[in-house]
Amino acid sequence: MATLRLAFIALLLLAVLLPAQAGWTREALPAEPDFNTRIDELYDHEARLFLVLYSLQGNGVVDYVTGRLVEEYARSNYGNPVYYTESYPLFYWWNHTMWNDPQRDGVNGNELVYQENVDFDITRYKPCLFNGQPC
Repeated sequence: MATLRLAFIALLLLAVLLPAQAGWTREALPAEPDFNTRIDELYDHEARLFLVLYSLQGNGVVDYVTGRLVEEYARSNYGNPVYYTESYPLFYWWNHTMWNDPQRDGVNGNELVYQENVDFDITRYKPCLFNGQPC
């Protein structure tokens, strides 16, 4: 019984003394960029996610992606797709890490690391060449 009590106290001390997120050097997820800085938008039919691709460096290279759940999909009078999405993303890709925000309340520190050492694979949605032209 005393050993169990000591183990519980040790775990409690570790929980208080160690940072909440694993990985001491991991950078915090930056706030979602301004929508005017987007470079592309995609719709993932399988996952029902509306993806917005950003270039934080302004060099045209995708380095930040958000994925919002699509609540409803329709076509405008002109035949263009219209997506009604949730206010905040469910997923973020940044700095080779995929983050999950199950509460969908925006970037505020409660996001969870979903997968590390992963890049956003745009070739899943767009081939490297389209009609002989680079994407």
